Amino acid sequence: MATISIPPALARRRNYAGPALFSYGFRPFFLGGAIWAALSVLLWLPLYLGEVALPTAMNPVDWHVHEMLYGYVPAIIAGFLLTAIPNWTGRLPVNGAPLAALSALWLAGRIAVFFSAEIGVWVAAVVDLAFLPCFAGLALREILAGQNWRNLRVLAVLGILFVGNAVFHFEAIEYGYAIDGTRVGLGAVLMLIMLIGGRIVPSFTHNWINRENPGRLPKSFSRFDAISLAAAAIALVGWVVAPDHASAGVLLMLAGILHAVRLARWAGDRTVADRLVFILHVGYAFVPLGFFLVGASILWPAEVPASAGLHAWTAGAIGVMTLAVMTRASLGHTGQALVASAGTQAIYVFVVAAALARVVAPWAYTIELLHLAAFCWALAFMGFAILYGPLLTRVRR
Repeated sequence: MATISIPPALARRRNYAGPALFSYGFRPFFLGGAIWAALSVLLWLPLYLGEVALPTAMNPVDWHVHEMLYGYVPAIIAGFLLTAIPNWTGRLPVNGAPLAALSALWLAGRIAVFFSAEIGVWVAAVVDLAFLPCFAGLALREILAGQNWRNLRVLAVLGILFVGNAVFHFEAIEYGYAIDGTRVGLGAVLMLIMLIGGRIVPSFTHNWINRENPGRLPKSFSRFDAISLAAAAIALVGWVVAPDHASAGVLLMLAGILHAVRLARWAGDRTVADRLVFILHVGYAFVPLGFFLVGASILWPAEVPASAGLHAWTAGAIGVMTLAVMTRASLGHTGQALVASAGTQAIYVFVVAAALARVVAPWAYTIELLHLAAFCWALAFMGFAILYGPLLTRVRR
């Protein structure tokens, strides 16, 4: 009788008997990212107020920005892409020792930056910078093997994020503060949200409306979406290169208009009954809001503080969108019903409240709003870890 040869990758998947945490990319990175998002913000506010000292060489603001933009965000991107790429390519997910090693490398970066004053700033930078190229190389291998050429653009954005992190470290070491590295990294993450959000938000909305609320459907990807993305890319490049020039402000506000219209075309108003879908629309709404506010802060700096728009993008677009994706993916890939429980809805309320408080805070000139934002943010992400940790660390039934 002829024997059937089992491909090595499939054999590894079938024979995997290690910890459930390392059976799929979303498990360690969503859990680790959520815990770090909560803890780092709880540490940052007393650090910023001078109530505690940390062994990091970065100033309080830079440490906060870096650990959100280059610590938390890459973990969630890794968790999402390591879960999505097998669907894109038809290949099996990365798991076991390679996934555990990649997770450990991300954690090493967090520890190195935290103790950078003790181990040396350049050592910390090298350790922290190692994660993104290693992850991108792994993702590139999978995409090329699956001949999934259209998603190579996602890796291009990861390359820009790596450059931003390198610039951030250089600025922090040489000048004591990081500005260009922040804008480059934020621009890269926003482009990922607009690219991936433009794929998943209308898709999930279409599926739910078709099944539960027949009627007006989201518009399919069209030339308008391509123009909106191009306008946003041009505006962000202009903001990175000439952040104080009036033309950058005009381009940002134009991009904000286009993406507000883009969001309106996705029929989000018809999804209020399904919180897992509706929260994606709420999160994406912070993208055009950020464009408007950052653009307005350039054109009318006396009336509109720049940090309002920056936090619409960071606490709002990034915070809400990532938490929305984390909850939905965790439920779907652990065999749970795609329904937002009371606990899940509560963490959605907390993260939106944190974003709104942080956007309003620069106008209010009150420390209480900063405390409220930090408290709600920590509740949202530690709430995710508590609610979803058991799902992420046990074998799927």
